[in-house]
Amino acid sequence: MRAFGLVYFFEPWWVQIVKALVIFGVIFAVLPILIIYERKLLGRFQGRYGPNRVGPYGLLQPMAEIVKFALKEPFRPATAVESLFRIAPMIAIVTAVSALALVPFGNVQKIFGQPVGLYGIDVSIGPLYVFALGGISFYGIMLGGWASGSKYSFLGAMRGAAQLISYEVSQGLALVGVLITAGTLSLTGIVRAQAGMWYFIPQIVGFLIFMTASFAETNRAPFDLVEADAELVGGYFTEYGGTAFVAYLFAEYTNMIVVSGIAVTLFLGGWLLPFGIHPPGWVDPFVVLAKMLIVITLFIWVRATLPRLRYDQLMSFGWKILLPLATLNLLVTAIVVAA
Repeated sequence: MRAFGLVYFFEPWWVQIVKALVIFGVIFAVLPILIIYERKLLGRFQGRYGPNRVGPYGLLQPMAEIVKFALKEPFRPATAVESLFRIAPMIAIVTAVSALALVPFGNVQKIFGQPVGLYGIDVSIGPLYVFALGGISFYGIMLGGWASGSKYSFLGAMRGAAQLISYEVSQGLALVGVLITAGTLSLTGIVRAQAGMWYFIPQIVGFLIFMTASFAETNRAPFDLVEADAELVGGYFTEYGGTAFVAYLFAEYTNMIVVSGIAVTLFLGGWLLPFGIHPPGWVDPFVVLAKMLIVITLFIWVRATLPRLRYDQLMSFGWKILLPLATLNLLVTAIVVAA
């Protein structure tokens, strides 16, 4: 584990395997719940019914759709590059779940006498690790669009490339203020540094920039331009169906969960309660999940409220507004901390 940077304690190899299985199990159990939650909430926001036919109150609708997609016949265009066409969805979902391993759901607790961190791994370069995985996940979009052999898919993938350059610089700069204030790149260390005050208060500008860029990072409205159905049919995954399409869908929702977890960790105090209150250790994951649910609700609220921007509007907004604000926030933070 030293290859990842400084660690505070060492866990047996079997603990790491168990935690990896738990992360995969939990995320695949939570995703159908998140899908039905979004669709129900969108229905309430827009004055209509959400799913209400399959199962009690429509709660089994996601499971019905998963079965439907799983039973669909696999299809591949004749012009597609088969190997890359199959690999692209795997890259998207594996990198998304790997990034989730960095979100700390609590401090180190003793479970059956064994110290266990309530997170996948705690590396001393946590934010850099997250951005690295985010950069790799981008190849899932690029390869999916290019390998499909479709002009619509390729245009959606190229949009993703230009979009990545526009928002990710601002997103990274928005986090530097938190890192300067905390004096560490360890995500658990950043949570502990917020015992006196959550960074949401002194870094409100950085938080707003990070969340705005995160809508583009997760391809969510109003920045879901890589899959804009009006002019690109379905974007980079136009030619995908069945389980491959579900893999892209799951990756998108998993990325939304990851971004929510990172926002909670860096700006909302992680497992800490307001006013410096430290809850019992077993409460930590529930505190983090409750905060993540609030951030996820914000994602859904924005989707139901704001229209999609034009592509040139996104580029202009990223370079002319987000980047200068993120740079100014960084400079002010550095001056205040140095003083």
